Amino acid sequence: MTLIKSISGIRGTIGGKPSENLTPLDAVKFAAAYGIWLKEYAKKDKLKVVIGRDARLSGEMIQNLVVSTLVGLGIDVVDLDLSTTPTVEIAVPLEKADGGIILTASHNPKQWNALKLLNEKGEFLNAEQGAKILAIAEKEDFTFADVDDLGSILKNDSYIDIHIDEVLNLSLVDKEVIKAAKFKVVVDGVNSTGGIAIPKLLEELGVEVVKLYCDPTGHFPHNPEPLKEHLADICELVVKEKADFGIVVDPDVDRLAFISNDGEMFGEEYTLVACADYVLGKTKGNTVSNLSSSRALRDITEKHGGTYEAAAVGEVNVVTKMKANNAVIGGEGNGGIIYPESHYGRDSLVGTALFLMLMAEKGGTVAELRASYPSYFMSKKKIQLTPGLDVDGILVAMADKYKNEDISTIDGVKIDFAENWVHLRKSNTEPIIRIYTEDKSQAEADKLADRIIAEIKEVAGL
Repeated sequence: MTLIKSISGIRGTIGGKPSENLTPLDAVKFAAAYGIWLKEYAKKDKLKVVIGRDARLSGEMIQNLVVSTLVGLGIDVVDLDLSTTPTVEIAVPLEKADGGIILTASHNPKQWNALKLLNEKGEFLNAEQGAKILAIAEKEDFTFADVDDLGSILKNDSYIDIHIDEVLNLSLVDKEVIKAAKFKVVVDGVNSTGGIAIPKLLEELGVEVVKLYCDPTGHFPHNPEPLKEHLADICELVVKEKADFGIVVDPDVDRLAFISNDGEMFGEEYTLVACADYVLGKTKGNTVSNLSSSRALRDITEKHGGTYEAAAVGEVNVVTKMKANNAVIGGEGNGGIIYPESHYGRDSLVGTALFLMLMAEKGGTVAELRASYPSYFMSKKKIQLTPGLDVDGILVAMADKYKNEDISTIDGVKIDFAENWVHLRKSNTEPIIRIYTEDKSQAEADKLADRIIAEIKEVAGL
């Protein structure tokens, strides 16, 4: 059982002791810290915050605690109830709110929940802001409002529909083009809010929907991270239903994975590649993903005459680099699509609409589309280190060893070789180094990772 406090919010397992798990006391404390910080940041007497949650079992309890805490601080709350992460993100500016809180532990199993914190633009807070909130929570120096100054609660359950309208109004989305293609799609909503939002969007676009695990009960039918080993049911159903493809989202609907018509994984890394292929074909421009994402995005971007840049891992870092680079699309290799024309946040509804447009215009099957892209394979390993070892020193030594290669040190050490790459990152919570590699085959990616692990052990004297 765990409580993890970070600059992006607080997440933990439900139950147990305060400060060790995400208990009611911790939820109140961190909601209060956010509210106190927001008052200082916004420099306004009357504040408004948007709250939404995924369907996990603890969601209603955490929602009631967070909403009541903000009201107790004199802050007005717009309560979206069951929602998605990108829906809350677009609701904040539409409501002219001062911030937002999303109650979701994203792809974590059902015993987890979290408070994800947004600014007035509906974007995640930066490191400095997150650190201030952690410091306020640590001090527990809270002053709550008098009875005449309590905040109000406005319930608004229309925002998933508003979000869908926003997607349909995007300049590169044409409802009639998608409708004419007569797609049939299987949707796995992992019994969370994606089971509400994605089928609604597809039906608006004239797509025939086959629902799998789309009842938002919070009882996840499989591990909610959209990886191949968790998705046997939808892979079988896509083939059985003779569907054009399958869509899988995580519980808060910011990660998007596709299943090809043959029941094989399209590959989470290739969600962004395909959406970027479509956008770049219509809009000349640049792209950004994080350092641990596939090189295939760089290849596609350069094919369309754009420039690719890599950001440090973390959505806020990708967004910052996208703004600096005037990127027309970006995101993360875990199936996170960030399309600035909509908003600066990972959004599976936007990604779904862009992918449908690509398929409608290209024709052919999803398996054929996947085969048309550069083929890369990833290995993700880690090396356990003895506590007390100088992890930073090991990374510096590895960077020096490969100083004649293309090196990035903005987030650990990324070494770009001609045919492959390796990314070394230390964990903030345990004595390990994560080793991500990519190559032209799985065997080669694994071989590169094993070679680097051996070199790290040699440098560390293990």
